Amino acid sequence: MNRSEFHDFFGDNAPIILPVIHVIDHDQTASNIDILIDAGISGCFLINHDFDVDRFLPIIRSIRTRYPDFWIGLNFLAVTGRDAFPVLATLAKQGCRIDAYWADDARIDEREDHQIEANEIENIRQKTVWNGLYFGGTAFKKQREVNPADYAKSAQIAGGFMDVVTTSGIATGNAAEISKITTFRSALPDTPIALASGITPDNAADYAMVDCFMVATGINITDDFYNIDPAKLGLLISKCRKMGDPQ
Repeated sequence: MNRSEFHDFFGDNAPIILPVIHVIDHDQTASNIDILIDAGISGCFLINHDFDVDRFLPIIRSIRTRYPDFWIGLNFLAVTGRDAFPVLATLAKQGCRIDAYWADDARIDEREDHQIEANEIENIRQKTVWNGLYFGGTAFKKQREVNPADYAKSAQIAGGFMDVVTTSGIATGNAAEISKITTFRSALPDTPIALASGITPDNAADYAMVDCFMVATGINITDDFYNIDPAKLGLLISKCRKMGDPQ
């Protein structure tokens, strides 16, 4: 998938907003998705920040049943595609479509000539025949630190293994250095890039070069890790619309 295809898929040439919902239960998740639908948002990611995958799965199934047409991606916290893709394939066989998987760590290693783990993940993805989009964490928060001098190499390697190369600042809620994102963009002129931390309505325009904002803290109710503030979301949407307007 190239950048044009990504934006055509979501029907917008501005950065695509995909909010991240830190799931507690069905009702809290549904309440947040209703806010997104009312605001005209195309989709979201769900993440099991507070419990294991086994407890997460029934919530995923019930949410998909309630919202059969809404675009839903998942993040199984600290689970790579190696273990996630078979679970997603099983969900698909059960009639529970998942549109994307976001791995915090795509196991890209810019220090090595051969990407053993990333290739293993790709092989498993192909064998499971799960056909959603793969957002792969690269030089990502809370993972192995990557030397900034190697950002371009890391990004270029990642572009060969995933649909959307996904990076971040140093921690949840921390904005990425703009120099990091411009390096990724230069290294991947035609590959979709997602930014998964630190986006707010105030700084979004600084990151207009990326294709997707995966955002939670920046649009959540102040001091609330779990629930979206419709007013903050509306401000971010407004900023992104301006980025998409032809000059």
